[in-house]
Amino acid sequence: MSPAELHADSIVIDGLIIAKWNRDLFEDMRKGGLTAANCTVSVWEGFQATINNIVASQTLIRENSDLVIPVKTTADIRKAKEQGKTGIIFGFQNAHAFEDQLGYVEIFKQLGVGVVQMCYNTQNLVGTGCYERDGGLSGFGREIVAEMNRVGIMCDLSHVAPRPAKKSSSNRKSRCATPTACRPGSKSTRATSPMKNSSSSLIMAVLSA
Repeated sequence: MSPAELHADSIVIDGLIIAKWNRDLFEDMRKGGLTAANCTVSVWEGFQATINNIVASQTLIRENSDLVIPVKTTADIRKAKEQGKTGIIFGFQNAHAFEDQLGYVEIFKQLGVGVVQMCYNTQNLVGTGCYERDGGLSGFGREIVAEMNRVGIMCDLSHVAPRPAKKSSSNRKSRCATPTACRPGSKSTRATSPMKNSSSSLIMAVLSA
């Protein structure tokens, strides 16, 4: 099997795309052979602004249904592959959109959100970002992770400080039983960026979760 044939036969998922969405981008996804992609709909936005982003994204997906389909389950990813389309998974790069409402987690899951990053560099109500003094997960953060686990939203540990990252992946009550990801990252050694890299111990915690 040639590399091109292998690529065409594989389920190929882009772990993160943040962009200005339009048909040209969807066409590029198809040219690249993407089966599905985690597409950012929230970083610093609160609940209402994130809802607005999802509404606009759903409209765009509907208007370009010859190229893309919404993804809410793994079966939808397989469906995208079978139909020669790209599945769109809504994702957050920050848990800020949950505000202080635990019930918002399930609402966003129902709207197609499948991946949520706990923090984006700085502190939020859930826990500590990688640019802050490491304070771990808050009590509310533990509840958020447990609720994400219950409804089936992936915990993304990118841009998160080590303690909340490890708690999210390994804490018995608050860990994510759904898959956990260190999405844009590589192994951290010495003088490397704390934002983009993960320690060996965190990588092992994710692998053993």
